[in-house]
Amino acid sequence: MKTLKSNRLHIAFFGKTNVGKSSLINKITGQDVSIVSEIAGTTTDVVEKSMELLPIGPVTFLDTAGLDDKTELGEKRVEKTMKVLDRTDIAVIVCEPEGFDDYENDLIKDIEKLGIPYLILVNKCDTKKNVHEDLNNAIYTSIVDEQIAYKFKQALINLLPEDFINTPKIAGDLVPEKSTVILVTPIDKEAPKGRLILPQVQTIRDLLDSDCLVYTVKETELKQALDNLKTPPSLVITDSQAFRQVSEIVPEEIPLTSFSILFARLKGDINAFAEGAKAIDNLKDGDMVLILESCTHHAIEDDIGRVKIPNLLRKRTGKNLVIHNFVGHDFPDIKDYKLIIHCGACMTNRREVLSRIIKANNAGIPITNYGIAISYCLGILSRAIKPISNTKI
Repeated sequence: MKTLKSNRLHIAFFGKTNVGKSSLINKITGQDVSIVSEIAGTTTDVVEKSMELLPIGPVTFLDTAGLDDKTELGEKRVEKTMKVLDRTDIAVIVCEPEGFDDYENDLIKDIEKLGIPYLILVNKCDTKKNVHEDLNNAIYTSIVDEQIAYKFKQALINLLPEDFINTPKIAGDLVPEKSTVILVTPIDKEAPKGRLILPQVQTIRDLLDSDCLVYTVKETELKQALDNLKTPPSLVITDSQAFRQVSEIVPEEIPLTSFSILFARLKGDINAFAEGAKAIDNLKDGDMVLILESCTHHAIEDDIGRVKIPNLLRKRTGKNLVIHNFVGHDFPDIKDYKLIIHCGACMTNRREVLSRIIKANNAGIPITNYGIAISYCLGILSRAIKPISNTKI
């Protein structure tokens, strides 16, 4: 139950008002996740419930407002419902036995455009004589169906993304077993008191699971750590903020990358991010750059997204750039931007990052991420992504 939400399979339920989405979620989970009522429009905002769905594993269910919500705030509720698609791994469309109309058909077009696998639950089959039975990927059921949880899990297994079944490595696949990896983890103002930041913790666990020897040091002790080793490490991974200092200490023959670059591979498309970084040198005076952050946090004096990256961009380009920061799951209007820089995405799932890449590509706007952008501005991108052999620049 302590699995991070960003590492959970996101299963979103969609459908018209009063079609039974909330009742089915409650039945499948065996919990009162959502309020159930005969009154249409009871679900007014996205309801999230994280749980362990055996044998699938850790999941997050998202219960959304009705697609045909005609209440006073209905339009805003539907707009919020559609934004959920950006972080949906599997969509569940709930309908009544009569089948689809324009609401469901339009939804499926959006789902297929994003490449999201989907399942259809035809509800209330116990109350209707005429059941529309020619839908693909459909389960015909009702709230009184005691087998609904079993049927749902069976169908879900067939739709599970490959990277959920075989969880990709962060760094363990980049080095041989039993090899030594040095992690450089600056203890700065952004590190939680008494703890490491999330990407560092996850990388340590990933390397331990891969039977590696993990040597964690601050940047000020890096040279001593290298001198202490009898054989050079197979890889050095640094916090992006210490990239310049670390690259000067670590010999060229030792592979070097950053946590953010590893997460660009894990959570997004590192090739797209590497290609997007090239746009930095094309920026002109007055161009607008959007910095996207997945999680809300208190901005510190030397914040990476609000201070360090903007300073690096201006120093690299020598241009007077207009830089905006945007925080959260929603995706802003991007048409006026010349470049988008995404955070490491440790607090969101891969689906959301890929959705943002797709939207940026469709708008013709280059997109990169923190680690890629920083190493590009420092002139060490080629070295930083070399350990990831399938990356193109």
